[in-house]
Amino acid sequence: MTATPETPRVSAVIPAYDAAAHIVGAVESVLAQTLAGVEVVVVDDGSRDATAELLAGFGERIRVIRQPNGGLSNARNRGIAEARGTFVAFLDADDRWHPDKLARQLARLESDPALGFCSTRTRVEDPAGRLLNHWDCPDDAGTLLETLFLRNGAVPGSGSGVMVRRDLFARVGGFDESLRSLEDIDMWMRLAAVSGYACIDEPLTLVVKHPGSMSRNLAVMRAAALRVMRKNRHLLPRAARGRLWRAGYASVLADFAKWEYRAGQRGRAMLHLAQGLALAPLSRGRMLLGLLAAMGAGRTL
Repeated sequence: MTATPETPRVSAVIPAYDAAAHIVGAVESVLAQTLAGVEVVVVDDGSRDATAELLAGFGERIRVIRQPNGGLSNARNRGIAEARGTFVAFLDADDRWHPDKLARQLARLESDPALGFCSTRTRVEDPAGRLLNHWDCPDDAGTLLETLFLRNGAVPGSGSGVMVRRDLFARVGGFDESLRSLEDIDMWMRLAAVSGYACIDEPLTLVVKHPGSMSRNLAVMRAAALRVMRKNRHLLPRAARGRLWRAGYASVLADFAKWEYRAGQRGRAMLHLAQGLALAPLSRGRMLLGLLAAMGAGRTL
């Protein structure tokens, strides 16, 4: 698809639900992009706070789609359906972009037709703006699909860092609205199965990590992560559907076991480590046994 004066080159899709505390900063970071011709589409997903009033203050500089609450995946899918750009970039309402982000991503994607989506190195902050860490690009983007099965969080920025060729959604479908978490990982797996991926190794995306969000949603996130691993197993090359997939599944069990242990769920955590050990004793045995020993001794993880 070729952009025309009536067709934006990039549509920025921002799902917003009760986002009054953050939405102005997110929208302003899009409007401050150095790239010309960016369409801003905010999907107000049934907000009950002052989100609508704050968005009205931007006037015609943005498009606001209001709908009853349907969840994050539904809001993103509505944004994709409403978007007119050749490319779609996603931004969560509490995150922000560096002014050059979209320009750098667009140039990278337009330089290689084989690339279907792109993200950037990401700065992770707490709500007070203090640096927590940097979310780095994967070491080998050429095998992103397998990397995602071994490390779900391989795409930095995830739902706030990725730009996608809009026509790819006709091939892979929209975000899975039946998932209550990790719908972004599910999408990146499906995209990685049909297209190339690039990562710009500069912190052009800023993600805010809110304390307690993991512990509050631990069971939901764990169930979603394991479901994503199972439902997308067929996307892997046949040779990788055995040992590599089992290693990845055991790694997911281990990751959530560590979070469960930190949340005081010691018995549940050790049970899940034992399940991982039975699944991948050779590739993940040493790591899992080490975690079991640490938890049995009550050490801090």
